[in-house]
Amino acid sequence: MDIDVHGHLSPPGDRGGPPGLRDPEAAIARKRALGIGTTVIGSPVGAGSMRPAPGEDNHAQTAAQVRRHNEAMLDLVARHPDALRTYAYLDPFGGEAMLAQAQELLREPGCVGLIANTSVNGRYLDAPEAEPFFAMAAEEAVPVLLHPPAVPVGGPSLPDLGTVEHIGRFCDVTAGVAAIVYAGWLERFPSLVLIASGAGGGLALLGEKLDLAARTPGARGPGGPPPSEQLRRIRVDTATPSPQALRAAVDFFGADRVLLGTDAPPLLDEAERVTRLLDGLPAGQRDQIGRGNAAALFRLGPDDAAGRRRGAA
Repeated sequence: MDIDVHGHLSPPGDRGGPPGLRDPEAAIARKRALGIGTTVIGSPVGAGSMRPAPGEDNHAQTAAQVRRHNEAMLDLVARHPDALRTYAYLDPFGGEAMLAQAQELLREPGCVGLIANTSVNGRYLDAPEAEPFFAMAAEEAVPVLLHPPAVPVGGPSLPDLGTVEHIGRFCDVTAGVAAIVYAGWLERFPSLVLIASGAGGGLALLGEKLDLAARTPGARGPGGPPPSEQLRRIRVDTATPSPQALRAAVDFFGADRVLLGTDAPPLLDEAERVTRLLDGLPAGQRDQIGRGNAAALFRLGPDDAAGRRRGAA
């Protein structure tokens, strides 16, 4: 069966967000009907909310609060070991304690990677303060799902939640991951395994533009190979309603670097839409993207039913 690398569920007892986040049994059954057997879940806001609210700062959570959230996610996985795995959430600027506890959680059964935002309170991850995060992620060599935050860069300038969600967050993935490439983190840490959500936003169209940026007089650039080559090291998921975006991702990154991701729950109808898009691909690509790439990257083989963590290739 297929493997979905981008899903969301709330831990038991959590009351925030849409009801679909608190019904794992329904989500698992709906996905199995679509041929999805395993979902890697994670919260891009820890114990916070993806619905922006005045005065609410998801990144104000302490290391202790984040740990409690991640442990609750592991408890959820333990209740459904045949269907769920989880990412450990952390703030890339959260400090040594948050980094250290994320490393500890990666030793726990069922925790197979990290999830972090593409920007934090208006700052992209090209900031020097993000270096310890990338160093730790490279040391662990586990997949990192790069997910847009509740409040993307420029979000307060957008008119409503719909445009924040479907335009602002799309642009945050695009610019945020481009900033990571341009900062040289991929060149400095070759073992980084980064997955850009939302089919990578507009990244499939940015290779030549990043090269032009690096050739601009006075540009600092990433050093090493041209940025367009480094950009191709990124992996992307399929969480898009656009067949054009999916084709662009496959054409630019290659079918071996695209992974099934539905962003569901909470919107389970999106899982059906994404699987229909995949079914339109050639059979070899469809199987590779639907299961093969994730099975290899997350080491989710038949003998992983108990959720043993093995690290990423």
